[in-house]
Amino acid sequence: MEKAIKNFLSQESAGGILLMGAVVLAMIFANSPVAGLYEGLLSTEVQVRVGSLDIDKPLLLWINDGLMALFFLLIGLEVKRELLEGALSSRSKASLPTFAAIGGMVFPAAFYLIFNMSNPETQVGWAIPAATDIAFALGIMALLGNRVPVALKVFLLALAIIDDLGVIVIIALFYSADLSMVSLIVAGISIALMVGLNRKGVSSLIPYGLLGVILWIAVLKSGVHATLAGVIIAFCIPLRAKDGSSPSEHLEHSLHPWSTFLILPVFAFANAGLSLSGMTMASFVEPITIGIILGLVLGKPVGVLLMSWLAVKMKWAELPQGVTWGQIAPVAVMCGIGFTMSVFISSLAFETAPAAFGDYARLGILTGSLVAALIGYFWLDKVLPKQARK
Repeated sequence: MEKAIKNFLSQESAGGILLMGAVVLAMIFANSPVAGLYEGLLSTEVQVRVGSLDIDKPLLLWINDGLMALFFLLIGLEVKRELLEGALSSRSKASLPTFAAIGGMVFPAAFYLIFNMSNPETQVGWAIPAATDIAFALGIMALLGNRVPVALKVFLLALAIIDDLGVIVIIALFYSADLSMVSLIVAGISIALMVGLNRKGVSSLIPYGLLGVILWIAVLKSGVHATLAGVIIAFCIPLRAKDGSSPSEHLEHSLHPWSTFLILPVFAFANAGLSLSGMTMASFVEPITIGIILGLVLGKPVGVLLMSWLAVKMKWAELPQGVTWGQIAPVAVMCGIGFTMSVFISSLAFETAPAAFGDYARLGILTGSLVAALIGYFWLDKVLPKQARK
């Protein structure tokens, strides 16, 4: 188990560094003479049609609805594994990161709403600063090498996984459009068939894959966001087969490099290209921008630390062995790195809003995540032992 965790963390860390490069590249493209080419590529219409089934979307939405469904499939597989056998498989293991994650979602949302309560059009972005980007956070942590205790990395990993689960619930409840009952019925039948396969002990991934494609199309057409299909598929795939093998872990290990080194960087490149043309200092104090920045930079660490302290004080949880409050504090700041999931939620929240809303949201996400990364990195560097751990 410890080897698996270390392999996971090392891959996530490398992915975080690659994500940073994709963000920088997107910003360069969006603010250079090839900006028109960049925007034109993302708005290119891509159509798939089979008989009366017609899916016609810009390339950007294929990335956000299609590729990100695979990312959510991976999240679902990770959550299921951690719940059944890993860092969240017992009350003692799950208590602290659970309380920390709850605080890390509620407080940033509250900070955002303080600045946007009077405007119903911008209120819908309340969940944007509630997310934590595990790849970015672990990528920043990786810069400190072996000085970081594994228990501290596992705490961040568990917190971020619970955070992802919370974001999935938020998307399902608050960011779904008008619902199509026919599509939902098809989706329900697909889910029932996958559950039946699971109960029959079917370990081959092929039938789950075929039903998964049908489920994704049905969810896409239903008004519920298509990425949620990935999570549902993940929970239907068996963790342990009758012969002792693990179809779920096999798929997770196969999908993880694709997610880390292709899906997330492509998503970042497609969504982080914020044109700074027309942006002024006043843009930083727009309600959306300042709400997200303060939600990430202040709301996240305040929520994580306060709920963690309360849980330990009330003896509902305990600190991981070898980890101190002085180390938890900068990690709580790093939780304010909310890039991938925050950008994704903003694309849902402001999908039909004026374009400026999306620009202000991305400005807030990029600024808040950068500030959280810098403060978290230098603070953690200061409190960790100067010599690498053996």
